[in-house]
Amino acid sequence: MTQKRERYNPAASEAAMRKQAVRVWGITLTLASLWTLAIIAAAVARANGLEAVSAPLYSFFSYICHQLPDRSFHLLGEQLGVCSRCFGVYFGILLGVAVYPLWRRIDTIEPLARFWLFLSLVPIGIDWSLTAFGIWENTQASRLITGLILGFACATFIVPAIVEITRNFTYQLAAQ
Repeated sequence: MTQKRERYNPAASEAAMRKQAVRVWGITLTLASLWTLAIIAAAVARANGLEAVSAPLYSFFSYICHQLPDRSFHLLGEQLGVCSRCFGVYFGILLGVAVYPLWRRIDTIEPLARFWLFLSLVPIGIDWSLTAFGIWENTQASRLITGLILGFACATFIVPAIVEITRNFTYQLAAQ
């Protein structure tokens, strides 16, 4: 055995941690899917006359998004629950969580360098700044794409963080 004793994990322990990580990833993917579906459900419910469903959704999302109609996508003639940039961020998170296991081990808790997260802010910052300074008017597509970039990058930090938090919580409970 070439590893230090403190760093050695038995195979059974590794398998249990991987199984837990997969469960946590599945729950995270489900929550990200439900969040994205709620954004879409607001428009679908309003289009079908279900104001009792759509009104609380729009009200909830109004706390996190300006919901300007001219900056939002519309579905069935109704505005989505958030603007196109916010939708891009949330859909990017959903995509990032969904494909995470395809490019990185699900039980890896070491995050990527924060440089990548800050780099993902550059396109959204440029898009916003150019409009704020009157240099150009951003579009639905530019807001969506820059939101997707940021959301996808965030997902690559969210998944290992949630896996590590769950792992630490589990071991704290087991130690008691």
